[in-house]
Amino acid sequence: MFATSPYSGTRAEQYNLLNKQLDALLEGEPNRIANLSNASALLGQFLDRINWVGFYLMDEGELVLGPFQGMPACVRIPVGKGVCGTAIDKNETMLIDDVHAFPGHIACDAASRSEIVVPIIKDGEALGVLDIDSPELARFTEDDRLGLEQFVKTLIKHI
Repeated sequence: MFATSPYSGTRAEQYNLLNKQLDALLEGEPNRIANLSNASALLGQFLDRINWVGFYLMDEGELVLGPFQGMPACVRIPVGKGVCGTAIDKNETMLIDDVHAFPGHIACDAASRSEIVVPIIKDGEALGVLDIDSPELARFTEDDRLGLEQFVKTLIKHI
């Protein structure tokens, strides 16, 4: 469980509540940037042991920095490069226990040790990725992958 989280129950129950909160928070707001900003803030509050959470959005064939919580980050990431570019290129979630062992990893924050990236695909169109970094090795679990994929599904309804 999240040691400092105000959420209780199993990880799956915590993510279920988080997704309900996201849906309620974004309901009725049509602005994509506002919704992505609130989504990154909600995740930043929910997740512990992370040092960066946010979005990269597709723009003219590459990923460009979007709303986030954390230290300043790389602005542009080519599709197919690094963990984010690979996730959008393969259209699959990337759960990386040790970013330094990932070929072609792009180090925006030297403190990052593990990462999870979930592609955001709506109606067959790649919109971007949700990217979360941790200073701990192997921080993210299968429960995180499932919960964050559901988070993105909830988010897609509002962007």
